[in-house]
Order: sequence, then C-alpha cells, then structure tokens
Amino acid sequence: MTTFTEQTRERAREIIARYPADRSRSALLPLLHLVQSEEGYVSPAGVEFCAEVLGLNKAQVGAVATFYTMYKRKPTGDFLVSVCTNTMCNVLGGQEVYDTLAEHLGVGHDETTADGKITLEHAECLAACDYGPVMTVNYDFFDGVDPQGALGVVEELRAGGRPMPTRGARLCTLKEMAVQLAGFADEREGAVADGGPGEPTLRGLRLAEQHGISVPGFDPNTPIRSKAEADKAAAQAKAAEAAKAEPAAAPASGNGAKPGTPGNAGVGEPAPAAAASGSTAPDVKAPDDKSPQVRTAETRQPDAQTAVPDAPGTKVPTDNTAPAPRDAQKAEAAGVATNPPAGDGKPAGDEAGAQQRNLKEAEAGANASPAVASETGGQK
Repeated sequence: MTTFTEQTRERAREIIARYPADRSRSALLPLLHLVQSEEGYVSPAGVEFCAEVLGLNKAQVGAVATFYTMYKRKPTGDFLVSVCTNTMCNVLGGQEVYDTLAEHLGVGHDETTADGKITLEHAECLAACDYGPVMTVNYDFFDGVDPQGALGVVEELRAGGRPMPTRGARLCTLKEMAVQLAGFADEREGAVADGGPGEPTLRGLRLAEQHGISVPGFDPNTPIRSKAEADKAAAQAKAAEAAKAEPAAAPASGNGAKPGTPGNAGVGEPAPAAAASGSTAPDVKAPDDKSPQVRTAETRQPDAQTAVPDAPGTKVPTDNTAPAPRDAQKAEAAGVATNPPAGDGKPAGDEAGAQQRNLKEAEAGANASPAVASETGGQK
C-alpha cells in the first residue's frame, strides 16, 4: 500500500480549496493527476486516496480514472511517446512511424521498455492535423516526423537527453508533467521560456495581414474592461433596449370611442387586426416563410415564439383518427404487394395466411372467457 507524502497531501488540500465547499467533487480530475505525479500512474492506492480526501467511494473515483486515457492504470515510463495514427496523420505516414518505433523498442501499444524509460502508444488524434504526422512526448509536440526522426528522438531520451519539441516548453518527465496538469507551476529554471507557435498556426494571421482583413470595428488599443465596468455597460444596454420596447401612448380617438374599438376606426386610421381578420389573436407574422420541418416542429412543440393556431396565415396540422386494424392490415398488404423483397427470401411476417390466422386468434382470445383464454395460452 502506497503512503503518499505530506507534500502530496498538502497539495491535495490546496486543490480542494480551489472549489466551493459544496462542489469539492470537481477537484477529482486534478487530484488524479496529483497521485499520478507521485506513482507514475493511478494505482488502487491512488484511487483510495482521492476517495478519502473527497468523501467519495472508490467506485466513483475509479469510474472517472478509467474513462480518460490520460490517467494510466499501470506503471508507465518516464516518457510517454504517443504517435497519431488517425486519418490525416495516417495518410501522411503516421502508421509507418508507429510501426518503426514498435519494432525498434520491442513493445506494442501501451507497453513500456525494459529500462522503464519509454511507454509507446498510438493515439487516435493529437489535434494537430496541420502538422502531421505528429508525435508527442509527455504531450509536447514533435511535428512532421518521419520514421528516422522519431527513432532519433527516442534514442536521445533513452540516452538521458531531452530533445527540444517543435512547439512548447522543454521536455520533462511524465511525473513532472502530471504536477503541472494538477495545476502547479513548473519550477525548473527557464522551463517555459522556450518554444513558440508554428507557422501553420500563424497562417491565418499572415493571410489577414496580407489582405488587410480585421474584425469590423476592432481597435487593438481598446483597454480590457473590468468585470464591474462590463456589468455596468451591459445594464445600460439592457435599459436602453427596454426603453425602445415600450409602446408609444395611443392617441385619443376623435369620436369619443375607445381607441382600438372594432368598427369605430376614424378616417385614415387603419382597422385593428381583430376587425380586419376576425381573429382574437394578436397580429403576428404568418410562418409560411419557414420550412415545413420548422412549422411542424413548432406546432408539435409550441413555445412563446410560435404563432397561435388562429393567427392569420397559420395552418395547423391535425392528427386524424387512427385507422382500424383491418384498414391498417389492408394498407400494409397493399404496400407489400407493390414492394416485393429484393432477395429470394420473404421477410418474416409478410405471409398473408399467417396474418389472417393471427388476427382470428387474437379476436377469439378477446371474446373468450378468462379461463378459456388462459387455457388457450397454455396450449400455445
């Protein structure tokens, strides 16, 4: 049984303190990285530790630890080498890179070399298709690799070296990386001073600069507002919208009638919607410009934006009475007759004789007494 160090326990308390007291379970993901940083994988003892500090049971912790591939369930090497073998990288040679490394190292997927240095795995996608084929070492990228280049990287790692990734900071061990994934800074001197974005990442920016493309109204010198300033601006905008939405006061009617009374519209005054259409519903835009699918969905699942059934131009589909069983049987038989099966075999249930027999048995069972029906069922 592993006994975790006091430093790990102190870090666990710090992780849990990042979350509200009633949301401490949210700390489970970084805690799993934390125990992996000490053991190199999430052991049964690590699962028990996480369950203990969070007040969960081990099944709940194990369900999360087994869901994500970033949590290893058996001892892993100092350097996790992942080769993308998904579609884009595979077309560009990713599978050849993986096969070359597997043969050279003498290990397969999720297996570790005898010296404990390298764990090899093939990855479904490393989210860097524009750099393919790609390989990562402890999640840092080596772009555009070929079999010989990949061999050079792993041999340098086995010799104690730290090859520089194409992008990102300088390499660290898997345990050191797990500390960072748990939310703690890399304390190595100059650890994050290296690296930079690759040219494919900057391609869109280069094209925008070349063609003078920018976001409309964008001013790079605009200061970033504080949350209080942003909330104040949002409240002012909301108040302005509410002021615009208030209807104007109705003018007094010249003939003494109440404004909007049907049949009393003055000269030059349009008749109210109810008088024009005979509908009691508010005058809303007819939904005829919508697709049939949208209209059907709104009719079957109405909300505040759906036109009421008697609004002008609205057509509400109605469900007809379900056909009688015999009518449905005739319709089905007609469909079978006009659509014979493609193969030599006839689909089950299409035999007319069997349908008639089943229908007669069902009718007989419905008219029989409970005792007779039970006896018939027992015979069947």
